[in-house]
Amino acid sequence: MPAKVLVVDDEPAIRRLLRNTLIRAGYTVIEAGDGRQALHQAATEHPTAVLLDLGLPDRDGLTLIPLLRTHGDAVILVVSARDAVDEKVTALDLGADDFVSKPFDTDELLARLRVALRHHGSSETTKKIVRHGDISIDLDRRVVCRGDEELHLTRKEHDVLAVLARHIGRVVTHERVLAAAWGGEEEPRVEYLRIVIRNLRQKLEHPGPVGSVIANELGVGYRLRSDA
Repeated sequence: MPAKVLVVDDEPAIRRLLRNTLIRAGYTVIEAGDGRQALHQAATEHPTAVLLDLGLPDRDGLTLIPLLRTHGDAVILVVSARDAVDEKVTALDLGADDFVSKPFDTDELLARLRVALRHHGSSETTKKIVRHGDISIDLDRRVVCRGDEELHLTRKEHDVLAVLARHIGRVVTHERVLAAAWGGEEEPRVEYLRIVIRNLRQKLEHPGPVGSVIANELGVGYRLRSDA
């Protein structure tokens, strides 16, 4: 059965664009133009994923994220022109799986959706080995390899990479990475995290003009890219 996607947006032109894009990609599509319709569709249709705009006529889309979670465990991608950093962080903290800013590239949106669906339902305790291209991350053994070469990471580099690997393809906020990797240590700071990320990129990435393995969501957090 094709995945069922609920598109929540008050603009008919945007819904039409998303509907046509998703149908061509093989998805089943249902729609809602406001928050009330969205909750009704979620409760009755049980979508696999939700593409959620925040600027709805009857309520703030942010308030819908936890309510949608009560109707199931659908993947939630926020698709909104409200791209302020605090909006993105709030959406992710409330339970959204990713955030795509308008105007968006349809190919990128489909790739983000594929990644989120691929990892849908996989728990942090059951996911043992995560792969990105020729990079493999063994979460249990704390071993990272590029091809046949084992990469030597510091303890903190392992800790940060493990957090990103457990949520591969999804944005993890600075706060969540710091809490998971630094734990109860005193004064974990974003500056420390940036240094660790820079070192990880140097160790993980091949020389040359290749896209970064770890993507930066400016002011929000980081995402370990997944092969779409």
